[in-house]
Amino acid sequence: MSHICTRGASRTWMGWLSVLLFVLTIPLGNWVVVNIGFVCEPNGPCLIPVWPGVMSPSAVILAGFALVLRDAVHQLLGARWALYCIFMGAVLSVFFSEPSLVLASSCAFLFSELADFAVYSPLRRRHLAWAVILSGLAGSVVDSAIFLTMAFGSLDYLFGQVLGKFWMSVIGCAVLLAYRRWAENRVPA
Repeated sequence: MSHICTRGASRTWMGWLSVLLFVLTIPLGNWVVVNIGFVCEPNGPCLIPVWPGVMSPSAVILAGFALVLRDAVHQLLGARWALYCIFMGAVLSVFFSEPSLVLASSCAFLFSELADFAVYSPLRRRHLAWAVILSGLAGSVVDSAIFLTMAFGSLDYLFGQVLGKFWMSVIGCAVLLAYRRWAENRVPA
């Protein structure tokens, strides 16, 4: 019985850690996109490479990480907490975005996370790995299209944005599967 309680406490702790990290990705991503990159365009985003010859706005890593963390919150704390986090994230986006990016950031965040939620929810019980990857892909396409269009009036970096977020979904999937395997194989003390 203590093993079950320990496992539940571990899931709850990991869930709250996921909530905290998810919330932190919002202000950090909004700051990074206009301040850190290999190249920072005037009146545009700072860019990083996501593949040889393919550049993306630098916050792509944090946006991809946020999609994975939202999946982790959903898996560990449930759908209700995932939805709370989505709406809390959209509100935080308003307060932590550059003034010129507030609407783009908030809309992109809200609709991409809802797209991620819609794809992840029906797949997560049977196919966790596919749920993380496919929901991340759906969320990244929605996020990238909305953000790039509203913030910069261009879809020039759409492929790079989606690719960068896809890499984060793959990495997040590997971490979630490793954690799941570790949790299932733990021997009670």
